[in-house]
Amino acid sequence: MGASAAEGIRNQLGRPELDLMTILVRESAQNSWDAHLEDTGLPVDYRLDLWTVSPAHVGAWRDLLLNDAPAAAYLPLRDSLRRGAVQVLAVSDRGTTGLGGPTRADRASDSDRDFVSFIRNIGEPRDTALGGGTYGFGKGIFYLISKPGVIIVHTRCRSADGSYETRLMGCAMWKSYVVDEDGGKRRYTGRHWWGDTSGDVIEPLTGPEAEGVARRLGLKPFGAAETGTTIVVVDPLLQRDDETLKPVEAADYLADTLAWHLWPKMIETGGGGPAMRFSVSCDGVEHPVPDPRTTPGLKMFVAAYEDMVGPNGLALDCHRPKRHLGRLGLVKRIMPPLVPTLAARMVGVDRLLHHVCLMRPAELVVTYWQGVRPPSENLGYAGTFRADTAMDDVYAQAEPPTHDAWHHQPLEHPDSTFVRTTFTRLAESVDGLLNLGGGVRDGAAKVALGAASSMFSGLVGGAWGIGGATAYAKPGSTTQAVSRRRAKAGDAAAEEEYVPHGAASAGAGVPGVPGDWPEPDEVSATGRRGTPRPRVQYVGEPYYDERKGATVLVQEFRLPVALSQRVRIELAVTLPGAGGRETEPPQGARMPELAGWEDSQGVVSDTPTCVMQGGDGRIWRALVLPAPDTMTEIGVKVEAVQAS
Repeated sequence: MGASAAEGIRNQLGRPELDLMTILVRESAQNSWDAHLEDTGLPVDYRLDLWTVSPAHVGAWRDLLLNDAPAAAYLPLRDSLRRGAVQVLAVSDRGTTGLGGPTRADRASDSDRDFVSFIRNIGEPRDTALGGGTYGFGKGIFYLISKPGVIIVHTRCRSADGSYETRLMGCAMWKSYVVDEDGGKRRYTGRHWWGDTSGDVIEPLTGPEAEGVARRLGLKPFGAAETGTTIVVVDPLLQRDDETLKPVEAADYLADTLAWHLWPKMIETGGGGPAMRFSVSCDGVEHPVPDPRTTPGLKMFVAAYEDMVGPNGLALDCHRPKRHLGRLGLVKRIMPPLVPTLAARMVGVDRLLHHVCLMRPAELVVTYWQGVRPPSENLGYAGTFRADTAMDDVYAQAEPPTHDAWHHQPLEHPDSTFVRTTFTRLAESVDGLLNLGGGVRDGAAKVALGAASSMFSGLVGGAWGIGGATAYAKPGSTTQAVSRRRAKAGDAAAEEEYVPHGAASAGAGVPGVPGDWPEPDEVSATGRRGTPRPRVQYVGEPYYDERKGATVLVQEFRLPVALSQRVRIELAVTLPGAGGRETEPPQGARMPELAGWEDSQGVVSDTPTCVMQGGDGRIWRALVLPAPDTMTEIGVKVEAVQAS
């Protein structure tokens, strides 16, 4: 009677930029959320479990699935099941409706058609208001990520009379083919099913029979009053780009992918708990899913989300025609460069964070839109945009089958204008954030004040000093830092010219330095060669790092003199173009603060001063909380501790 060929269904996802494992996470979690039980108020439990089928169950897998299966030339299932160990990946949810409704596509139903929509049909419009899916093409990912294109569907749902029913069915989607049968040629679509063959079409196993087969396969049973679905992918393709991952590596990647694509469902909102709970395991060992509130990079998007839903959120609107598009939260921070994971790189987040997370009202991540790059690697920003409820259908129609972008081109006016204007408003908001709300003439250079650390070298950071004097230098990514040093030699004060940072500490022969300076180790309190006095040797440039979730400026240093010494910090700020430095903040402004002194073992003392023993070569770290939108000067001062 005709049907869709397997090739056409497998190709409906197109050629997405995301890898198959990422698409599996996105599409399956979206299906789980669309099926959540709204009346219970409980979160959806979503799991990914990788395991090797045990010897106790592998025989059942081979007996049940290979019985009357097509030849290997038409379905490569035999190769997957006869190759020693059998690997499977289960995607499961609980606290969801399960796949209920009729089991045959020709039976009408006014409400629930989940089983038919997932198992039988392709391209049905969504029946969940504000749901993540549209036409259900994403289900093809389950077949694409299976090397033989085979899955097992194990589900438990409520019947119309309120009773519970367990269903189990096998499905395959590979390639169409033609074979000789009964003296003639017969064409097959490449779609196959396993189940109850007693009728004119294959039906799912139900009730005790379904539960018995699930036990034989080693699948986790449902509780007495539990509903949900488990989809088992046979022989999964654990591949990212051209690299095949080991199962434990794939489990870690899946856990990280969950965090980057489902973090809005992981955070507590509105005083309630998270909407979904996520778990990943490999051969029974749990692989923790990162917490978005503490994960570098992701926690910025969480902060932007909280701004979005709070009073600081921005309303984005289209003016012609007039329409409210949604709300935006934006945050910027001084932060160290990220060390991106594979999952972060997959969404386009690298060392520098300059992205806005786009969502529809279902709060499932669509994509991370890349805004203009900040002019410094020490400044990052993140945003979260959620489309207005009234605009959900517009943005849904702008998405490809993988739901990972918004394209205005396929839409008609005015919908195309709404989507295009969204990105115009995002760009305007980011520009305002980086320029701190100040007016900038057309054609003028646009530099974020807090990002100027790499452009105003010689103004911020820490360098080295002799005795009680300190030199200052800025960390820079593209411009070499410079320093100015003041030191006393006897009663005469000498001041160096500006020279490349690091060169001044070399002593004699530095261009621009008047005369030959002695090595610092040889300078005494009287300026003559003799017993060295307590002093500081700075180690490298200051850099940004994180401690207990906060961004700090770190200056490493040594105390080369073998004395017990008391250290303290001297902090100041410099504003570009202000022509000076300040040690007292204006009213209402913040100053840099000492966060603590960290030893080589990572132990931190948060006292204003700290007694340290010098001369042992150990590296200490001064941890400073920088003031927003300023450049920070760091000076470490030392004095000898008198013996009692």
